[in-house]
Amino acid sequence: MEIAKLVLTVIQVIFAVILICVVILQSGKSAGLSGAIAGVADTFMAKNKAKGWDAKLARWTKWVAIGFMLLSLVACLL
Repeated sequence: MEIAKLVLTVIQVIFAVILICVVILQSGKSAGLSGAIAGVADTFMAKNKAKGWDAKLARWTKWVAIGFMLLSLVACLL
């Protein structure tokens, strides 16, 4: 039983680190406004590429957070 708790805790720490990294990699909601004020000229392809990357990161955030919560629930029940 102690081995299971240890393995579960290690997996939970890994999920926590991944979740932190995915959240940090996302651009802020105000990034577009600050770029427009600074006069940065983005091409159409660059904007779509950024939106696609942010969408992927948002999906990863959702799934990693769900996994982290499930791991936390299982750890509580053990």
